[in-house]
Amino acid sequence: MDQLFYLADLFGVAVFAITGALMAGRKSMDLFGVLVIAIITALGGGTLRDVILGNHPVAWIKDDTYILVASLAALGTVVWVRLTRPINEYGLLLADAFGLAVFTVYGTELALQHNLQPGTAVIMGVITGVGGGVMRDIICNEVPLIFQKEIYAIACIAGSLMFIGLREVALPSWLVTTGSMLAVLLIRLAAIHWRLSLPRFHLLDRE
Repeated sequence: MDQLFYLADLFGVAVFAITGALMAGRKSMDLFGVLVIAIITALGGGTLRDVILGNHPVAWIKDDTYILVASLAALGTVVWVRLTRPINEYGLLLADAFGLAVFTVYGTELALQHNLQPGTAVIMGVITGVGGGVMRDIICNEVPLIFQKEIYAIACIAGSLMFIGLREVALPSWLVTTGSMLAVLLIRLAAIHWRLSLPRFHLLDRE
């Protein structure tokens, strides 16, 4: 199970690094900027989670494979875009959805390993899932996806709750993990495709 989560975590790092590299490309950053944004996107949420949970040193300091995977994914994205054609907006959102699913479940599981309450575990899952993307968007002067109209954090919460619930049922661990990740992914993709959103709050001036 630990090996499965480790591989899934590395996959999430690679996917989020791709989204960071694509965002940096949209902002016409140089190669160093691409690497910085990709690494922040890939590792920001996990770093924030580890700091809150008191996991010291944080994951990417203990294991430099995380930095290596993020860097290779970013450079590979640059080469791919240069040799083929730019990835469209939907491609960026799709890659982000995959990373969101993996990181949310991984963050939830890590919190449960610390014997935290389910509510706190959900929060840790959400932080892991959205933290890096929020940092990416803020640095790139974009409104973070979590604050935009399409359902984003709600997908994390649903997948995290599903993971916590399924752990109490006698199901294989791999099924619990993949099923919960799939739930986050499908909710996010459905929100993108059908433009599902939460009600928006408009503050109107009264004369």
